[in-house]
Formats: sequence, structure tokens, C-alpha cells
Amino acid sequence: MKKQFLFFLTLILMTTHLAAQFPENVHAIEAVPNQITEYRGNLADGALMDDLTWAAQSSNACWPATQNPKFRGNHVLHGFQIPPYSEVTITLIPDDRAGNNFSLYGYQVGPTSFVTPPALASCVSCEADHRWDYPKAGKTQDHTRSIFFNSIKNPYNIFIGVAGEEGLTSGGYELKIDLKSKVTDNAPQEELKIYSAKATKGQTLSYGGDLKEGTVIRDLGWAANSSVACFPATQNSKFTGNHVFFVTEIPAYSKMEITVAPKDKNANLSLYAYQDGTTSQAFPPNLNSCVSCEAEHKWDYPKRGKTQDHTRTVYLNAIQRPYRVVIGVAGADGLQEGEFVLSIKTE
Repeated sequence: MKKQFLFFLTLILMTTHLAAQFPENVHAIEAVPNQITEYRGNLADGALMDDLTWAAQSSNACWPATQNPKFRGNHVLHGFQIPPYSEVTITLIPDDRAGNNFSLYGYQVGPTSFVTPPALASCVSCEADHRWDYPKAGKTQDHTRSIFFNSIKNPYNIFIGVAGEEGLTSGGYELKIDLKSKVTDNAPQEELKIYSAKATKGQTLSYGGDLKEGTVIRDLGWAANSSVACFPATQNSKFTGNHVFFVTEIPAYSKMEITVAPKDKNANLSLYAYQDGTTSQAFPPNLNSCVSCEAEHKWDYPKRGKTQDHTRTVYLNAIQRPYRVVIGVAGADGLQEGEFVLSIKTE
């Protein structure tokens, strides 16, 4: 109980410190990694910004001056911090879906910078989304607005501006901050559950399994290493549930198609497979390198001309020599149970 109290006290102090750093005209938000943080606001809480020249400056490049009428209403500013090795999507949802024309912008600066427009002379990056003047091929626009940022080795402050078009000074809205971050876990690794699976050229063989028989991989850092390159750290949330492993071999001059299908179509599973030498005994999280690694998980956004269902599929190939193939079936968002069928097609 004492540890819990200290944890929550630390969290409160961090939040208080964060709020104290941002200027009074900025609504500080505690964006929680690997969760969607929601914030409700109203344009009536903001103010007009007469000087918009900062947005078109090349050192900011937020939007061209020709689009200034989309930002002539009230502006409400928000701020939060993005940790290293993260990506964040900010979505603005106005309460009035048809009547009010909202715009959204945001800029990224160093963690010690708290400057706000119109005094913003430069920034790392700036993004904006507003009502289009003309339709865009293959795309549609509704009342929502969305922008995206990412970080690699350093944290940043992210400032978000919600603005109304010329004359719009009130109207409720919701901000959704989808922050995906690399999270380290120092808990000891439990013993892996590993099955042998046969792969026969010219055949498709299937194997049943259940996530409850697997275990959580505490450290997912191996997957983003350049010598493995299985999935980026920003997608770790898709692999935080139990992992079940199958080991097989791909013959020389062969192609392999690996598919996992959960019995519950609503279950969110992820799949990955890597090739290494036939004598290798390396498994995550102690996988330092491999010949190749492929992964598929639930998409964050639709892909043009493609659809995704509850199944996941990856493809491997071998040319002059055979390889050991290790297949990992994982639960997304902490999922630790659920039956599935794994199919291995070898040609």
C-alpha cells in the first residue's frame, strides 16, 4: 500500500509540475502513453489571434496565409509532452457535426520551450488540418480534424491549437490524444511456451493453440532493433498480451505463407515470424539478429484498396538454403487468452 501511495504521489507531482510549466493560456493535458486521452473544451474559453503571420513563416510552415480565414475565430491552446520513441495522433471532434467549421493545428518544440503564438519564431515541426477548399482524389472529409507527430531519441512539448473559422468564437469539442510509446518492463521473463510445427512443401498444415498457454514477453525492445526489424516500438501495444511460439523449417527454394485465425472473430491477435540459421536456439527477448522478420497486426488506419479482417498473415521465402522459422502468435492490448488456428502453407 505504501508503494502504491508513493506511485500516485509521484504521478500527482509530475502532473502538477507539467501544468506549472505551461503558460496560463495553455490547457495542460497529461497524455497517458499507450492509451487514448480525452479532453473536452469550448472555443468560448479561447481568444482571437489577430496576428497569424507566424504560421506561414518558413521556420514554422504550419499553413499558408491563404488559409488564414480558417483560423480567424477563437483559438484555444493545449499542451502535453511526448516521450522518446513515440508517435501521437490528435483528433478534434466538434460537437456540432454540420454547422461549425473548426480547424486544428499543432507544433513540436523542445522540452524546455513553452513559447506560444504569435511569438513562435520556429519549431521542430508544425501540422494543421482544416476544411478543404477542393475535394481530394480518393479521400473524403467530415467534421473531424486530425494531425500526427512522432519522436525518436528525445522528448518534446506538443502544443495543440483548436481554432474556429472567421466569426466562430464558441462551440464545444472533444480532443482525442492517441499516444503510442515504447515502454520498458524490468520484471523477470517467464518461461516461453514453444511448440514444434511441421512444414511440408506443397501442403498447408494447421495447428491449434490458445493464448492462455503462452506468456507475456516483458521486453519488446528486440523487435525494433535494426538487426531484427520486426515491428517498430510504436506498435508494441499490439504485442503486450501472451505470446505462443511455433518452430518449423522452410526448405531451400521455397515460399511460406503463415496465417493465424482466432476462433473469436472479435479477438485482436498479432502475428510475427523470423528466419535464422537451422542450428539457432535464439528466442525473444534474447533475439539479437535474424535473416528476416515479418509481422502483421491490426492496422491503425485504413489502407487504400485493402481491407483487413480478424486474420493475420505474413510471408517468408528461402533461396539457396533452408532456415529455422520461429512463429509468434501474440495478443494485442494485453490479451492473454483466446483459441486460434495457425496455418502454414509451403510452396
